[in-house]
Amino acid sequence: MAATGRKKQQQEAAAGGVGRKRRKLPGAGERPRQKVAAAKLDEEISSDSDVESPALSGKRKRDNEAEEEIEETAQEKKLRLAKLYLEQLRQQEEEKAEEEAFKEELVAGRLKEDVLEQKGKLQRLIAKDLRPPDPAEIRVLRGHQLPITCLVISPDDKYIFSAAKDCSIIKWDVESGKKEHVIRGAKKGTEGHVGHTAHILCMAISSDGKYLATGDRNKLIVIWEAATCEHLYTFTGHRDAVSGLSFRKGTHQLYSASHDRSVKVWNVAENAYVETLFGHQDVITGLDSLSRECCVTSGGRDGTIRIWKIPEESQLVFYGHQGSIDCVQLINEEHMVSGADDGSVALWGLSKKKPLATVRQAHSNHGTQGLEQPYWISSVAAMLNSDVVATGSCSASVRLWKCNEGFRKLELLFDIPLVGFVNSLKFSNTGDFLVAGIGQEHRLGRWWRIKEAKNSICIIPLKRMAAASNAQIGESS
Repeated sequence: MAATGRKKQQQEAAAGGVGRKRRKLPGAGERPRQKVAAAKLDEEISSDSDVESPALSGKRKRDNEAEEEIEETAQEKKLRLAKLYLEQLRQQEEEKAEEEAFKEELVAGRLKEDVLEQKGKLQRLIAKDLRPPDPAEIRVLRGHQLPITCLVISPDDKYIFSAAKDCSIIKWDVESGKKEHVIRGAKKGTEGHVGHTAHILCMAISSDGKYLATGDRNKLIVIWEAATCEHLYTFTGHRDAVSGLSFRKGTHQLYSASHDRSVKVWNVAENAYVETLFGHQDVITGLDSLSRECCVTSGGRDGTIRIWKIPEESQLVFYGHQGSIDCVQLINEEHMVSGADDGSVALWGLSKKKPLATVRQAHSNHGTQGLEQPYWISSVAAMLNSDVVATGSCSASVRLWKCNEGFRKLELLFDIPLVGFVNSLKFSNTGDFLVAGIGQEHRLGRWWRIKEAKNSICIIPLKRMAAASNAQIGESS
């Protein structure tokens, strides 16, 4: 019975395994998958120790021992940090000393320049690096209906103020070339009009850019707030046309010149008249000043240029031109340039009564053969404390000149083509551009008219050599 039962169980087991896959038991050389993965993880974790050579193991042990040996005490750490702090302080002191030395050099250089400037011996040598501008780069600003007579540039070189025979004043933005403000002119006797009712002949701006002064044929000097073009005061006192204006550099002291042959001194900030100076024998045509308490004037047909020493109440008289001296400009505190209707341009030193250098027919001649006449010099300009001078005429060009060392000679650099009467010239304070006021007529009269000319403002860029990053500074003799 027992044997029969076991046989039956075996048969049932064989029959039940027909439709089911038998689980394969691991062989002798195989391990379960879980065990294989665990073994692999163990291998990865202990791989470093498995492959590390005895020599490397010994080196690591020695390094660990060395690190333990050099572990510093608290006292040693304090000493090390103190040394590090002292080294940082030393480096900071060295950097500070270098910076102070650099500042001292800058200050010394500026002081030297200031001393040379006050003595009139500062001369930045810029002329050798200037190159003729491309005529296509000259910007032309149109706005005045009649010939431009005068212009000034704001101290920051951002704005140009121009005036004309149409009695108007325009404030221009240099960068955009757009009009910032227009002060309209009017006919004489117009009620309620604030502004000029006669040809404006001259203008000046204070060195801080606060005040603008304009003078006209109606004997008036009008003071404006430069920022807003708001009318502030009107000075009366001259008995004829006001032909020249200049603010003393660094102050609000204003000098005015007139066809009444006098020079007047005003305090603009106080809205006050100061004094009148007499000496010229003919109408005064131009005026200029710098930081000293003195001004220079051109005396038209009396053939003189005069230096007025205000505190001493004295004047110096200079002779040189053959014709009417129509324009004058200071180059520095000791030298100046002037132009006349005999076509000559002259360089002067304040210590000599005769010109240091003169160029006759500076803009050549015009007219039929045998009856040639020199082109009148209608305007001059000087780049302050440099060796560059510009002259204007009606010869269809502006000319730039180089003043040789000692101001003993004028050398022509190049011509800039401009058609019309160049009635006013001004260099920007940085020396990056030159502005010309062009008209169909001379600023002081209507002797003849150039019909093809355009009444306009021309902004002329001044190109310099790329290598000339810094202008040399020389001391003129």
